[in-house]
Amino acid sequence: MSDRFHHVAQRRKLIDRRALVEVLDELGADERSVAQKRQALVVILRDALKSGTVEIAARLDTHPSAGHQAAAAQAFLIDQLIRLLYDFTVKWLYPNNNPTSAERITIIAVGGYGRGEMAPYSDVDIGFLIPWKPTGWTEQVIESMLYVLWDMGLKVGQSVRSLDEMIRMAQSDLTARTALLEARYVWGDETLYKEASLRFDSEIVKGTGKQFVADKLAERDERHKRMGDSRYVVEPNVKEGKGGLRDLHTLFWIGKYVFQVKSVAELVPAGLLTEQELRQFTRAENFLWAVRCHLHLITRRAEDRLTFDVQRELAARMRYADRPGKSAVERFMQHYFLQAKMVGDLTGVFLAHLDDQLAKKGARFMPSIITNFRRRPGKLNGFVLDRGRLSIPDDAFFASDPVRMVELFQLADKHGLEIHPQAMRAAARDAKLIDNDVRDDPRANALFMDVLCSRRDPETVLRWMNEATVFGRFVPDFGRVVAQMQFDMYHHYTVDEHSIRAIGLLSRIERGEFHEDHPLATAIFSQLASRRVIFVAVLLHDIAKGRRGDHSVLGAEVALRLCPRLGLTPAETETVSWLVRYHLLMSATAFKRDLADYKTILDFAQVVASPERLRLLLLLTVVDIRAVGPGVWNSWKRQLLTELFDAGEELLRLGHKERGREQRIAQRKEALEAELGLCANAFADHAKQFPESYWIAEASDVIAQNARLMLSAGDAPLAIAATVYPDRGATLVQVYAADHPGLFYRIAGAIHLAGGNIIDARIHTTRSGMAVDNFLVQDAHGQPFAEESQLDRLKQAIEDAVASRHKITSKLEAKPLAHPRAEAFHIEPAVMITNEASNRFTVVEINTRDRPALLSNLAQALFESKIMVHSAHVATYGERAVDTFYLTDLTGAKIESRQRLASMEKRLLEAATGPGEKAEAA
Repeated sequence: MSDRFHHVAQRRKLIDRRALVEVLDELGADERSVAQKRQALVVILRDALKSGTVEIAARLDTHPSAGHQAAAAQAFLIDQLIRLLYDFTVKWLYPNNNPTSAERITIIAVGGYGRGEMAPYSDVDIGFLIPWKPTGWTEQVIESMLYVLWDMGLKVGQSVRSLDEMIRMAQSDLTARTALLEARYVWGDETLYKEASLRFDSEIVKGTGKQFVADKLAERDERHKRMGDSRYVVEPNVKEGKGGLRDLHTLFWIGKYVFQVKSVAELVPAGLLTEQELRQFTRAENFLWAVRCHLHLITRRAEDRLTFDVQRELAARMRYADRPGKSAVERFMQHYFLQAKMVGDLTGVFLAHLDDQLAKKGARFMPSIITNFRRRPGKLNGFVLDRGRLSIPDDAFFASDPVRMVELFQLADKHGLEIHPQAMRAAARDAKLIDNDVRDDPRANALFMDVLCSRRDPETVLRWMNEATVFGRFVPDFGRVVAQMQFDMYHHYTVDEHSIRAIGLLSRIERGEFHEDHPLATAIFSQLASRRVIFVAVLLHDIAKGRRGDHSVLGAEVALRLCPRLGLTPAETETVSWLVRYHLLMSATAFKRDLADYKTILDFAQVVASPERLRLLLLLTVVDIRAVGPGVWNSWKRQLLTELFDAGEELLRLGHKERGREQRIAQRKEALEAELGLCANAFADHAKQFPESYWIAEASDVIAQNARLMLSAGDAPLAIAATVYPDRGATLVQVYAADHPGLFYRIAGAIHLAGGNIIDARIHTTRSGMAVDNFLVQDAHGQPFAEESQLDRLKQAIEDAVASRHKITSKLEAKPLAHPRAEAFHIEPAVMITNEASNRFTVVEINTRDRPALLSNLAQALFESKIMVHSAHVATYGERAVDTFYLTDLTGAKIESRQRLASMEKRLLEAATGPGEKAEAA
C-alpha cells in the first residue's frame, strides 16, 4: 500500500485515518441499532470523501499539470475509505469472532482503480473474492458495504466471485481478464488474494501471451474506429480516443501480461521502451491525467470528451495564455494533440520491440498494415529490409546524409513498404539535422515531390512523414500548423491532418475511386496541364492558419517563396499562389450567391480568368470541403459547385453567357408545354404569369412541379407540396399562396418549427398576385425529409403559419440550439450590404451564430423594413450561419437610399443577435 502511493504528498491532509478510526470506534460502541449506525457511518465517510476531494481539487488548482499526483491521490483516498468501511462493518455491524475457512473476504481494486489512478468522478471498480460459495455472513458484509458506498454517492462497479468463478470469467471474457490483470489488494484476507494471484498467473496468463497481444490490439483498433480513427479530431476523447490514456494502458497491459512487469518503469529492463521513451510515456500520461481530472471537476461528472464548451475553461485552468495569432484554447489543444502524437509514436516503437522479441526468426509477429508490399524490391540505396519493413543499416545512417530522411519515405511509397518503427524513431531523433542546406537540396525536394504527387497512396506516407516530424522540419511552414486546431464546430481535424486528408482525397479522385460522388472532378483531372500544381496547392491552401492576418493572402505569399524550392516553374508557382489566395472563392460563390444571377457568374469568371484555373479550383474546393470531416459534403453542395463550374466554363470559353438567355427561356417553355399537355391558349395564360427571371432562376423540373401545383390548386388560396429531391439531397417544399407582406418569414419559421433547415429559397410573385415560393429543406443531419409523416408535418406547419394560427417567433425561440455546444462560441454578428454583386438586386449577407429562429427573424426584419425578398441562400459552418438575401424595394428596384440601408442594417443586426449574444454583450 505504501509503495503504491509513496509519491502522494501530505496524505494525512487528504484523509486522517487514525482520527477517523477513533470516531468510528466511538460510533460502533454506541447502543444504536445496526441500521442507525450504518446511517451515521455514511455521513462520516461521505464528509471525509468530500473533504479529501476538495483537497485534491485545490492541489490541482495550485499545480494544474500534476496529473499523476491527482490521479493517485484520488485512488489513495478511496482505498482508505474502503479500509475504514470494511473494518467498521466486520468489527461493529456484523462481528464474527470465530470465522470458518469459507467466511473470508478479500477486497481487490480492478481496472484503473487497480492501477492506483482515478479521476475525481471515476467509477470505483472493486471485486469481492470469497473462497467458495457465499455464506450468510459474507453476504451480509458485502451487501452492507455496497449500500454504504452507494449512499456516499460513489458509482461502484462491483463483482462477487469465488476463486473458481474468477478463473472461469477470466478465461471466457477479455475485458474481465484485463481488469483482473490490474487487480490490486486493498483489504481483507491477504492469503486469499495471494492464492487468487497465483491461480491467475498459472491458469490464465501462462502460455497465452501472444493471443492476448493479438486480442488487445484488435480491441484497440475497433475502439479507434468507433472514436473516429484519428488522434486529430477537434473534440477528442481523453480516455478512449486515439492517442489517449487507453492506448498507453494497452501498452502497459501487454507488458504486464507477457513480461510480468509490475510498473511502467519496468518496461525498460524488459526491452520494450528505452529510458527516453519511458520519459515520453510518463510525460504524456501525466498530461492526459491532468486534463482528465480537470475535465471531471469542470463538468462534475465522469466526462472524458474534450468538447468545445469545456476547452476554453480547461485552457484557463491549465494556465495557457493568448499569443499573437493563436488563442489560449488553441495553444492548449495544440499541446494536447502533440501529446496524442507522442502516444502514437510510443505505440509504434513499443510494438516494434515486442515484435522483435515475440516473432520467430525471419518472420513477423505483428501483421503488416500494408498488404501488398513486395518482399524483394529493387534498389534500396543503402536502406535495408527487416522482415519486410524498410529500415536503416546503422544508427548513424541519417546523420551521414540527412537527405536520406526524405528518401526513406520516398522509397516506402515507391515500393509499397511499411517503415520499421526503429527507422521512424531514428528519423524523429535526427530530424533536427534537416537544415536550410537540406531544404535547398534539389535531390531532397525531388524526393519530397515524388511522395506528394504519388499515384499510389501519398496520404499514408505523408502521415508517416508527419509522425516522424520530418515533414515539419523539411517544410517549416507546415511544421507551424502541426497539431493546430481551429476553435470552431465546422472543422473536425487539426490543420495538418485536414491538409493530409485532402491530399489523400485528391489522389483517390485521380484514381477514379470517387467517380459516383465526384463525377465532374474525376472527369476533369485528366485535362490538367500540371498534376503537381494541384497537389502543391492542396498542401499549401491552409498553411498560413494561426498567423495574424488573412490565411489565404499569407498562404499565397508562402507559395511564392516555397514553390521554386520544390522545383515548380514560374508559371506553376504563380498558379499555385493564385489557388491558395482564392481557394475559398468557389465555395463562397456557390453557397452564398444566387447562381441564376448573371452578375454572380460574371464576377466569378473575371477573378478566375482561365479554364485551367477553374478546373484546378474545382478540385481544390471539393477536397477542401470533403476533408473538413464526415457529413460535411453532400449532393446539394456538389450540385451548386457543378452549376457554378458549368456556367463559369461557358463564360470563359465563349467570352459571354447572356447570348443564350432568350433561347433558354424559350426552350424551358417548350419543354413545359410538352410535359403539361395544355392547349396553346391555356399554356400561354400560365406562362405569362411569370417574369423572365423566373424561367432562368428555376431548374426545368422545378418549373414543371410548380406548374402542376398551380394547376391542381385552381382558385384555392393555398396549396403546399413537399417531395424528396434526390439530385440535390434535400426536400423541395413548394408553397402557392395569395401573396401578402410577411409570407416568407412565416413560412421559414414554420419549416424550422417542423424540424427543417432551409438551405435555399426562391420567392416569385405572379402577375395575378399569387406567390410561388420554392424551398430546399434538410433535417438536422443534412438529409432530406423522406418519410410521409415528416412531409405531412412540414405541410401542416406551413398551413398553420400562413393562417396565423400560432405565434411563430415565441415558439422558435423556445426551441433548443441545433448544436447545443454552440454557446461556447461568441460570433460577433456582421451585416454586409452591396449593390455591386447583382445588376437587379441589393445583396445582403449576414454572418452570425446559428440558431433555430434565425432565418425567420431575419426575414421578419426585412418585412418590417418594407423590403421584398427574391431569393435566400443559407450556408452553415458548424456554429456559424451565413444567410444571403437578394432584395429590392416594393417597386422592384435596388435599395439605394443610405438612410434606408442604415435602417435595414440596424434591424438585421438586432435580428441576428440572439438572446445569448445579447446577454454576452450586456
